[in-house]
Amino acid sequence: MSIEFLLTSLVVVLLPGTGVIYTLAIGLGRGFRASIAAAFGCTMGIVPAALASIVGLAAIFHTSAVAFTLIKYAGAVYLLYMAWSILRDKSALTVNAEREPVSLGRVAVSGMLLNILNPKLSLFFLAFLPQFVSIESANATALMLGHALVFMAITFVGFIGYGACAALARDYVIARPRVVSWLKRGFAGIFGFLGLRLALTDT
Repeated sequence: MSIEFLLTSLVVVLLPGTGVIYTLAIGLGRGFRASIAAAFGCTMGIVPAALASIVGLAAIFHTSAVAFTLIKYAGAVYLLYMAWSILRDKSALTVNAEREPVSLGRVAVSGMLLNILNPKLSLFFLAFLPQFVSIESANATALMLGHALVFMAITFVGFIGYGACAALARDYVIARPRVVSWLKRGFAGIFGFLGLRLALTDT
């Protein structure tokens, strides 16, 4: 496995996206333990896209307007739902010393759906993996699977790092309620923007 692949994967993982934003929001609002669940969910959400690209299904999304459009709008609706949920749920980003119980499974499932309902993730893997694996190789499929697993591992570790940073900022935020209010609006706005952008994109 090349150093170029590892460095490229690290850069891609660290770039702010829906998964990063979600993990930061959970880490800040629920703490480090919940952020690990968020990181795990977002990482597992990569599995369908990686498998789809490996078996060639991502190419169908690229050539079939109907398939891409259906998944695209499903993802856009879910992102908008996340924005609405943050604004509606008064405990979603409530930062206080007394943490309310939270279902880690629910946190993980929400993170997983964010990536599963993003059709561009499949297209990303379709373009990304073949750059580091020769199609002429006898075990090209196994090599791409191995690269996908390493990418997922880097994603999980990177997202845990983001969650840890957010959790460490809790004490600062606890003493500043107005910061929580603006962060809540900010996270909701980001999810709303990403949902609209996904819905309006043509490719």
